Amino acid sequence: MDEQERRPNKLVRIGLSVEAIKQSFADNLALIQGRFAPIATRNDYYLALAYTVRDRLMAHWIKTAETYYKKASRTVCYLSAEFLLGPQLINNLINMGIFDNVKEAIEKMGLNLDELVEQEQEPGLGNGGLGRLAACFMDSLATLQIPTIGYGIRYEFGIFNQEIRQGWQVESTDKWLLFGNPWEIPRPEISFDVKLGGHTEHYYDEKGRYRVRWVPDRVVRGMAYDTPILGYQTHTANFLRLFRAEACESFDFQAFNVGDYYRAVQEKMACENLTKVLYPNDEPLVGRQLRLQQQYFFVSCALQDMIRIYLQREKMLDNFHKKYAVQLNDTHPSIGVAELMRLLVDEYLIGWEQAWEITQRTFAYTNHTLLPEALEK
Repeated sequence: MDEQERRPNKLVRIGLSVEAIKQSFADNLALIQGRFAPIATRNDYYLALAYTVRDRLMAHWIKTAETYYKKASRTVCYLSAEFLLGPQLINNLINMGIFDNVKEAIEKMGLNLDELVEQEQEPGLGNGGLGRLAACFMDSLATLQIPTIGYGIRYEFGIFNQEIRQGWQVESTDKWLLFGNPWEIPRPEISFDVKLGGHTEHYYDEKGRYRVRWVPDRVVRGMAYDTPILGYQTHTANFLRLFRAEACESFDFQAFNVGDYYRAVQEKMACENLTKVLYPNDEPLVGRQLRLQQQYFFVSCALQDMIRIYLQREKMLDNFHKKYAVQLNDTHPSIGVAELMRLLVDEYLIGWEQAWEITQRTFAYTNHTLLPEALEK
């Protein structure tokens, strides 16, 4: 038995021995999936194994988070519209160094590890190079034990699936969330309002200072989902925080009562469309508008989250740039420069010069290419 298993009532469920893994697998199949062997599907077995691995991954993440908290570590915040993570199960098995023990445990239960690995639906949260680069950076930063939070969008439908029919490419919806995503942790208590459209109003505050308030046409709420990212052969686990768009009020009860059932859920559908699909077609104007809204949505959520975390310990935002180094992955999150200025000046009433100093010292930027299509022209 390993050290954790010898300690009574102390995280016994995350032991790394073959027997401990077998027991965790059986527990998760029964207590999370509600299945037993004769009726369990391949997806039930995959999810049971994924939760078994995630239990052990979470222990690394909690320990890492406690260490960062105690040290008040400066944090890299990596903002990217894409994160092409790849298969999480096999990656975590290798990074934790438990591949052989898990394989043996699975085989002793009469199952095939390769088949369970194949069952995983990859998160299609990117098209290729840009998203894969972002995912590799997240892996590398965890391996180098650099405190990091990745920020992006939890697209409901990712990069399209491709089939060749009669010699032609046929694209179909990538339903990567169809059977559940065991690697993410929903955070309904971490959500932020994002304003869209509308107009601004000028006014003077109680001290006679000139101020501007934004009166939006629509407000969308962004809810966080966290995915732990473990480094290779290290105990450090950072995390990726993705935001899903939802309505502030998802159901219009008055509309429903008078029989207008479509209007009762219209706001919910309109808001959720914001994070429905990776890269909507930008040929029509509405497609370009949606892309811009997507980019502003996740950047605003990310910056509001950083401010929330920062103010847990501090009272003023004067040293915000000493806490965070924000890296913009190509042009998509570049609107973050303007958004941080807006938050500092309009929401937290910091003077323009000081806000600009903080903003300049907070951001860094990676420009991958100067091709016109990459510049969103």
